Amino acid sequence: MSHIVVLGAGLGGTIMAYEMRDKLSSADRISVVTLGSSYSFVPSNPWVAVGWRERGDITVDLAQTFARRGIALRPEGARKVHPKESRIELNDGSFIDYDYLSIATGPDLAFDEVPGLGPAGHTQSICHIDHAVAAREEFDALVRNPGPVIVGAVQGASCYGPAYEFAFILDMALRKAKVRDRVPMTFVTPEPYIGHLGLDGVGDTKSLLESAMRARHIKWITNARVTSVDAGMMHVEEVNEDASPKAGHDLPFAYSMMLPAFRGVPAVMGVEGLVNPRGFVTIDRHQRNQAYPNVFSVGVCVAIPPVGKTPLPVGVPKTGFMIESMVTAAAENIASLLRSEEPRAVATWNAVCLADFGDEGIAFVAQPQIPPRNVNWSSQGKWVHAAKVGFEKYFLHKVRQGKSETFYEGLALDVLGIRKLKEIHIETAGQARLR
Repeated sequence: MSHIVVLGAGLGGTIMAYEMRDKLSSADRISVVTLGSSYSFVPSNPWVAVGWRERGDITVDLAQTFARRGIALRPEGARKVHPKESRIELNDGSFIDYDYLSIATGPDLAFDEVPGLGPAGHTQSICHIDHAVAAREEFDALVRNPGPVIVGAVQGASCYGPAYEFAFILDMALRKAKVRDRVPMTFVTPEPYIGHLGLDGVGDTKSLLESAMRARHIKWITNARVTSVDAGMMHVEEVNEDASPKAGHDLPFAYSMMLPAFRGVPAVMGVEGLVNPRGFVTIDRHQRNQAYPNVFSVGVCVAIPPVGKTPLPVGVPKTGFMIESMVTAAAENIASLLRSEEPRAVATWNAVCLADFGDEGIAFVAQPQIPPRNVNWSSQGKWVHAAKVGFEKYFLHKVRQGKSETFYEGLALDVLGIRKLKEIHIETAGQARLR
């Protein structure tokens, strides 16, 4: 009998637990360590922040679902991972041992790296459901007293899609409230150009997003380093291609939502051999840590080098399809090890993304996510908004039901009308074949 522990219960961790349960015998144990017992569907947070969703619409109590699937829930949360001893210290001082560990914590939000940034400072966030609920209160205040808005991301961020989404969703929400004409909007980003997305663009995202911003009267500043934020004032340094200062901007705002940089969570930060200096878990092509072969990792907490050189730090996003592919590969490889076989499954790391604008949106497919690519496609239309709503309902249903089947592959095939994107490939006889 083996004990597999999943650290984290977000998109990657929850589905990882379900996939492992499907692959293991009833004698094998699965435990999920997380803080609390609630799953929240993060992609819907922009809707929460403008009142289009309530907290209860996008959260799931995992206790009952996990119990039904035979998965133990440890809601104490993790204080520290001790990979040399194959155990995790929990926040209450107790320990949980494992035979195999899958780290799926997501990121720690580095608001403290920019003075005045974040909910404890002067800007809002949509990274967590609690942040989105608080942002909703500030949005209501903005409607009552309109003024300038700043949306975007700070240097070192690695998830730009939600920033663009929120800018367009906020634009629509303000138009519906009939106050958009009194709200100047500016998009601030460290990306070298609009639509870079940490991926050096996908298809025609540069033109599509620039055009969408012009149509909605949203100005932008790229190559932007946010140096600090005061109450009602953001201090931004625009840089040249060599990162030398180009121009300074003191931007007044009545409301601002800025995505922070990410780093590894405290439970793994500084663990030698497990993480890089930023705290992201280092893995090989099989999602396996090189120093601790019984530790795997999936999702945003995985270390991935940036795509090319940029004047300011611009991280690579881990999109939903990419995370599901990592999960499938990691689960397959742990199951192989339990059968005394070597890991052979490799994640495809493709990107399928739906960026909602409130009434329409942009979809893009990058195969693989890191260029050069076999597929490099983007498109815009009202169907994207409908697909995003459908995705939300389907994924929450999947989490509530404890199902592990992937969604993005069917989306790519049935909705986007492109070649089927495989989840993983299996290395055989020195070669790779698609599965």
